[in-house]
Amino acid sequence: MTTDALSTTQTQTQQNTAQPADLYPTRVEGPASEIPRQDKVVWGSAADGPLEQELLDGFDRNGYLVFEDLVTPAEVEEFRAELQRMSTDPEIRADERTIIEGTSQQVRTIFEVHRSSDVFARIANDPRVVGRARQILGSDVYIHQSRVNLKPGFGGGDFAWHSDFETWHAEDGLPRMRTVSISISLTDNYSFNGPLMIMPGTHKTYVSCTGKTPNDNYKSSLVMQNAGTPDEDILTRMADENGIDVLAGKAGSAIMFDCNCMHGSNGNISPYPRSNIFLVFNSVENTAVEPFAADSARPTFLGTRDFTPVG
Repeated sequence: MTTDALSTTQTQTQQNTAQPADLYPTRVEGPASEIPRQDKVVWGSAADGPLEQELLDGFDRNGYLVFEDLVTPAEVEEFRAELQRMSTDPEIRADERTIIEGTSQQVRTIFEVHRSSDVFARIANDPRVVGRARQILGSDVYIHQSRVNLKPGFGGGDFAWHSDFETWHAEDGLPRMRTVSISISLTDNYSFNGPLMIMPGTHKTYVSCTGKTPNDNYKSSLVMQNAGTPDEDILTRMADENGIDVLAGKAGSAIMFDCNCMHGSNGNISPYPRSNIFLVFNSVENTAVEPFAADSARPTFLGTRDFTPVG
């Protein structure tokens, strides 16, 4: 590596030194509150491609988009085989980046797969996903987090209602809402096997949560969320006002959604497993600083400190 290239890499991975103002306070004393979004939802334009203006408007309005057949059936099979290999590898199961269901002892989540798997690294750098993220965020992007999620039949656990940004802001130090997630389905998602559910439009309101962040909160929150849990009265009103969209779809489809969407999923008691690749893209103009509501940042496999652009 040349001296110039090394300097560039060091700059890209260097953490910001100035702590910006906290526009989205959370984990506070007193009652939960709602804060109007302070950031744009769509930062790019239709001219930036590949999304047309109608789709950009839909993303701005609802906070998510669904893409049918984003990847091919052959790619889905390759991803499934890689997921099977990783989830049965004893070394991977024992790794801190792998989360195991407490009751069934089956793999729930494997983090940082764009670094540990060449197969998943390719899709994480693919123009089909990176191009959409760049357009929405209006800049180059890097991967804040990657993972594969598994919900086996007869026992896949649920994910409670939450905004990802609340955690990424509080515990990882992302300053602003300039982050999108892309979930690629590796199995058919039915209404009954624990698909993603989103309250459309909720990305326009930030829900500040109560309760101090415990030390090493991630060790328990990855299995059962406690700190950062939205107030139930606020959730009920949001559901009454916005409804709940159940995002079923076939294998190979994808969902792109804003970091502040209120979302969750039910457990899977059906015979049909559900799994997906989950890629989180953050703007290079929104790199992580010190956590806003935790004593220290989570491990880098949950919130990277390497801001090198992908794609």
